[in-house]
Amino acid sequence: MSLTAPASPNFNCALCPRLAGFRVENRRLLPDGFNGPVPSFGPLTAPLLIVGLAPGLRGANFTGRPFTGDYAGDLLYAALLNFGFASGVYAATPRDGVQLFHCRITNAVRCVPPQNKPTPQEITTCRCFLAQEMAAMPGLRALLCLGRISHDSAVKALGLRAKDAPFGHGAVHRLASGLTLYDSYHCSRYNTNTGVLTSQMFDAVFEKIVADLKIGSRESEPA
Repeated sequence: MSLTAPASPNFNCALCPRLAGFRVENRRLLPDGFNGPVPSFGPLTAPLLIVGLAPGLRGANFTGRPFTGDYAGDLLYAALLNFGFASGVYAATPRDGVQLFHCRITNAVRCVPPQNKPTPQEITTCRCFLAQEMAAMPGLRALLCLGRISHDSAVKALGLRAKDAPFGHGAVHRLASGLTLYDSYHCSRYNTNTGVLTSQMFDAVFEKIVADLKIGSRESEPA
């Protein structure tokens, strides 16, 4: 199968001036980091797209791989390995050899925002890349949105209204398009430290996805 890679922001993307300025500052302060719009990770043939919020300053912004290098990645990759979406040993570096199966990871906003808070305009501006990401996955059957912002952006990228698929941890929305949208609270350190999200709650979401996609069965294997 010949696949066309989705459009991605270029390394010096200037669509969001505030984020571009922050990137320039980080290239000075963190010269060994990636410091650019973080590309998606995982096969385009995957049936599941996981959508996060934005790269962390010393996480994906530094390593260049989504959810790699910070606490959120520790929890997410542990779940992916546990439920058959990944192989290898996660070591918080893109050189750890982890491979993804049946899933791809991206972010609603590709560049690290100051204080981890993108503005509404920045989220809207970057949504075109999320929409193109979904369109480039021919076998896409499900989305897992981590947090309300990624959920809202995905819903809008799909051309839906917020009331068509309201956010809620553990919510499952069967969409008319044939896609299924799953929600989880974001796996950030803040959410886990405050008890908003536990590993058991996070695993329960993946259990639903695995059951629906039949991960681990012959039906789920790529052709």
